[in-house]
Amino acid sequence: MSVKTVKDKPWLVLVGLLAALSSLQHCCDAAYPYYGTKIGSLTRLHHGVSGDVYAVDSRTIFIKKFNYDGEAPAAYFYVGNTARPSNEGAARLRDERGGTAALTRRYRNKDITLSLPEGKTLRDVKWFSVWCDEFAVNFGDVAIPSTLDFPRPQKISALRGVHGVSSDNIVIVDAQTLLVPNFSYDGEAPDAKFWVGRGQRPSAEGLRIPDENGKENPLRRYDRKTIVLTLPEDLTIFDIGHFGVWCEAFTVDFGHVRLPEGLNVPPSLKMLGISPQSKLNCEVLYDCLAFEVRWAVAGESIVVQLVAKLEPNNYMSFGISPNKNISQMIGADAAVAWVDPETGNGFAQDYFLEGKAQCSGGRGACPDVKIQQNTNSIRLLNAAMVNGYSIVTYQRSLASTDSLDLPISVSDAESVVWAIGPLNDYKEVSFHTYYNKHLHQIEFGRQPKWNCPLPEGAKPGSSSDEQEEEVTQISSTGGAGYPPAGRPNIEPDEEFYENRPQALQRTTPAHAPQRHQETAVLTQRRPVPTPKPVNSNGAWDIPAIQCHEPEDGVFYAQMGPTGGKHGYPAITGHVGWGISWYINGLLIPEIHVVRGKTYTFVVEGGNNPDIPAKYHPFYISDDPVGGYEHKREEEKKAVRIFAGVHRSRSGQVTPTGVGRLCNWTPDVDGPPADDYQSFGAYQRTLTLKCDVGEPGVISWKPDRNTPDTVFYHCFTHRYLGWKIHVHDSCDSTGDGIGAASERHELREPAPVREDYAAESSIRHETKMASALLRLSRRAY
Repeated sequence: MSVKTVKDKPWLVLVGLLAALSSLQHCCDAAYPYYGTKIGSLTRLHHGVSGDVYAVDSRTIFIKKFNYDGEAPAAYFYVGNTARPSNEGAARLRDERGGTAALTRRYRNKDITLSLPEGKTLRDVKWFSVWCDEFAVNFGDVAIPSTLDFPRPQKISALRGVHGVSSDNIVIVDAQTLLVPNFSYDGEAPDAKFWVGRGQRPSAEGLRIPDENGKENPLRRYDRKTIVLTLPEDLTIFDIGHFGVWCEAFTVDFGHVRLPEGLNVPPSLKMLGISPQSKLNCEVLYDCLAFEVRWAVAGESIVVQLVAKLEPNNYMSFGISPNKNISQMIGADAAVAWVDPETGNGFAQDYFLEGKAQCSGGRGACPDVKIQQNTNSIRLLNAAMVNGYSIVTYQRSLASTDSLDLPISVSDAESVVWAIGPLNDYKEVSFHTYYNKHLHQIEFGRQPKWNCPLPEGAKPGSSSDEQEEEVTQISSTGGAGYPPAGRPNIEPDEEFYENRPQALQRTTPAHAPQRHQETAVLTQRRPVPTPKPVNSNGAWDIPAIQCHEPEDGVFYAQMGPTGGKHGYPAITGHVGWGISWYINGLLIPEIHVVRGKTYTFVVEGGNNPDIPAKYHPFYISDDPVGGYEHKREEEKKAVRIFAGVHRSRSGQVTPTGVGRLCNWTPDVDGPPADDYQSFGAYQRTLTLKCDVGEPGVISWKPDRNTPDTVFYHCFTHRYLGWKIHVHDSCDSTGDGIGAASERHELREPAPVREDYAAESSIRHETKMASALLRLSRRAY
């Protein structure tokens, strides 16, 4: 990412992370008597519970001198909106460390900070309580009035003055932090300083405050730079009446703003007894999309901010590898984050990467809560979408809080993983487009260091003093320890290979059983047709399978890549997982069938239910989504299945369209799928590779009760197939090859007629592929 790109980044990036840190707790005494708006004192009912409760902001509670003896078996912090405290319908809070376990330790006059769950604010609740689940007893509570005016950052006037002093409206982030957006100053005065003081106008009796780098040197030139200033020691905005730029040597006011009295802003970190790192850490993850991870460790928690320039409906993820020596996706503990550009709402979810398959039945790349209830260890703090940048800040405990989490070490380097990719219709991750293909390690407990691009105004090769004031730049080509990102490079026994330049070649140890070493490889050699332009929506033109072909009514259903941006997502309008059905060698073609005729589907989608990535039972239903096995019961009742399952007397549905796995795999030396302008060109790069075993076979005879449109899909995964059109007679389709060719000859120029002829030849070649498939089966 270049310096020019950084200039486009909003000041909200810094505000988000600073504000997020203010919600963390660290064990030390608060230095000031201001903790926010006081809500009240906890009632002293049982187990020595006591303390004064304050509203820090809309989602944060601070308890001063909290006491609890720690002897109850199942005590938790709760908030709710019922008339009196109860755990019925209430929201349980994480403890001050971000943990979800019961409060079994003793608290003695301890200051703690708690955050409300995602989506809730203090306006949504009526009480806060320490509640015992096992005995349904309230140990102590405080009422939260509906009229509570909780603190929040306040915007005041902008700077305007001499020597080019200007800014956008200044934001009082908290009682000791000022954010000055787009600050400018020509740097020509000899002794200009940031200045505060009592009263409404600056004077020599005021006080200089450090610049954004903590220095009190004369100010240099600023050109629309966003800066964050911190009032020193115990000085707060309640002690001053103005802020501005003052020339100390000549006692001249260069421009100032007045601070209104009685500002209701959050207390600072220091006021809450928190000792965060004085500077933040930053590392570049993927320069091409300005993907950065920023963090600060505070106590037993870590605050992480992810920033990236994402495509619409894309996610960014960052997590800890289970192997400290390699960046390993399988078994990783990751946070998946995104911002909805329409609503501005942000999301951060805890994921466990059990496998590289789509989340299905708690297997694959799944949110923790899809595997085990109450295991989301990610606490969203704030999010924003500004100037096209997705900015999400979250907190998690350094320790693992459940069996799906991995701890984060602050003493040793951790191997990390990251990825960027599309969200599916369920707002869950689809197979990533970009990820780290090499080892990437981060020392989370290091001294704060900013290894991200230079801020505006900084120049490579500046003086050592200037370099101390600026952050370190990572060049666009990457630096030592920061490997370049790449597209997926999956192990050969995985089925996800979308847009890979590498070939899928199975390498089996010599000592493996012989049956696992056998692989059928069928290479299709086809004449090269002129590529057909993509449709206006970017989709490839996939030839439909007409009702009179194949003549024997046999379809071969196998797995293959989705075809990048021109394939599955463009054709269906849905995000796929990087794999999809290929019918007779074609990527999710629309199939035309006739009522009363029997059709046979030879299914080769995998037969090992223990490996979700290699198990894709084929079935036909009226459901456009698929994934019947993992639907809710009420959803299943609305689905009619026509083929591919056996229903027992008890109503149990078992898939029958199960057979060995055959994959259409890309050419080892070919470019990614996105580079092909036609499916015909892309198809010629694919090679069919089959595991040892027998295919599955299902028969289907559509009748008068069959809807005009049904769908073929995977029984265990969503969005892998497409449409089947059901007709009363073959003539009723109006889509025979002859008719289609005739229409093309009427409206298309000669080159396109040749293209169509080439595409039609694919159907003929597909029949030859079917014959090869039959021959290959004789070898087993």
